[in-house]
Amino acid sequence: MYATTTKDLFDQLFDLNKRCVPYREGAASQTWNPAIDVYEDAESLRFHVELPGLKPEEIDIELKGDILTIKGERKFEDEEKKAGYVRIERTYGKFQRAFTLGVPVNSEGLTATYKNGVLELTVPKAEATKPKRVLVTAE
Repeated sequence: MYATTTKDLFDQLFDLNKRCVPYREGAASQTWNPAIDVYEDAESLRFHVELPGLKPEEIDIELKGDILTIKGERKFEDEEKKAGYVRIERTYGKFQRAFTLGVPVNSEGLTATYKNGVLELTVPKAEATKPKRVLVTAE
């Protein structure tokens, strides 16, 4: 049945007697790219990655040369209850983000902490890239 008037269209859209079927497959197939903020100062590069719903063991971090890669997967947890969902807007699935750092870094000093759904990575810059202060002496 197709709406013939605007009123019919709105009646169909807001008909509370009709059951809205969740479309999990569509949500899962969308590309999920977590939001990432990158900060740089004289000492390091810092990455703040929003990863709500993930556990620390579900996050992979790799630093190879000057490429930092962050990847993981957010899984749909309520598989047995999906019939009760009316709407699913959050995206699920695998993600991978890679960043070219552009400066020499100390890979041994890389640290990662995860708190309240936010991953914070700190990548210290190599000594050669840090600003050096030269003291001028008088003779």
